[in-house]
Amino acid sequence: MQSPEDAVAEKKQNVQSFAGEASSIESFMGFVHNAESDGALDAKTKELMSLAMGVTLRCEDCIVWHLDAALEAGATEDEIVEALEIAVVMGGGPALMYATEAYETLQAFDRD
Repeated sequence: MQSPEDAVAEKKQNVQSFAGEASSIESFMGFVHNAESDGALDAKTKELMSLAMGVTLRCEDCIVWHLDAALEAGATEDEIVEALEIAVVMGGGPALMYATEAYETLQAFDRD
């Protein structure tokens, strides 16, 4: 079974390859990078928001991607759990299933 870290690395490589072939995707990724950078909200908060959106939108790859990014931005387990709770508030039962998967993935990340 692939580790979450390896899954994110593979997905990032695939997105990078795709962006290299599709200029509109490359432009979109530039927009994403700018939007996720520190501003009035810090990058950690934005990643927690993106994680919650990934859960409510039921996007498994988005969940792992933004879970990794939130951890890299310094999010704690407690902050991640609260973001997942808000996702469930907004997304109901289906979001609960994806939030549970996100929590299981969080536990699988090597955070040492």
